[in-house]
Amino acid sequence: MAPHSDPGPEPEDYSQPVLEGRAPSDYERYLNTEGLLALQKGPDDWVHRDELLFQVTHQASELWLKLAASDAAEAARLIEEGDLQGALRLLDRSSLCIRYVISQLDMLEHMSPWEYQEIRKVLGHGSGFDSPGWNALRHVFPRLGQAFHAARRAAGLSLADLYVQGRAHEDLYRLAEALMELDEQAQHWRLRHYQVVARVIGDKVVGTQGTPVELLGRLVSKTSFPELWEVRNELTALSKASTE
Repeated sequence: MAPHSDPGPEPEDYSQPVLEGRAPSDYERYLNTEGLLALQKGPDDWVHRDELLFQVTHQASELWLKLAASDAAEAARLIEEGDLQGALRLLDRSSLCIRYVISQLDMLEHMSPWEYQEIRKVLGHGSGFDSPGWNALRHVFPRLGQAFHAARRAAGLSLADLYVQGRAHEDLYRLAEALMELDEQAQHWRLRHYQVVARVIGDKVVGTQGTPVELLGRLVSKTSFPELWEVRNELTALSKASTE
């Protein structure tokens, strides 16, 4: 009689989910796509079909801003602990998140200004000023600035010295520029947001929260790290003085 051969373990069936949940695939279970895709109004509840465009754009923006704020907060913690390289990586990601949010605003310009008026009627007092993602990111900025300046002072450098001697303090220099990039992207977001609002509802009207749209225009020049912008003037003056 031939010896009995062991067939070994049954091959794993990768078509079957192994994570907990009721969804038919692990992709859907891990990402909770059922809950995610139920967050938007359905056709029976739309006042206009572009409500889907409007909600998807804003909800996606909130997710990117949530990541931006989380990464910026962790970057601040890493700066406080002296890990500038780790902070730089996360600040780059945070800036990239804002770039994605800015690009998504293009979708809102694909709505008819007249048809959007129907959607506007069901927004209540909803306003971008209440964005939890944007406000979370904005509230991280002061901590980032404080952590950066503490690291700079610990190195015995003025802000101008840091730039003049930048090659000798590469990580601090790159950190200063990463904060500038984050601040610049925040400015771009404010500008793009103002442009979209003005294009869709006008620049001389009052928004859903009673705020004049022109106020958004005045916020475009707001900066979170004004000292990093001002030092450019100081550097130009220093350079001019050295050549006289």
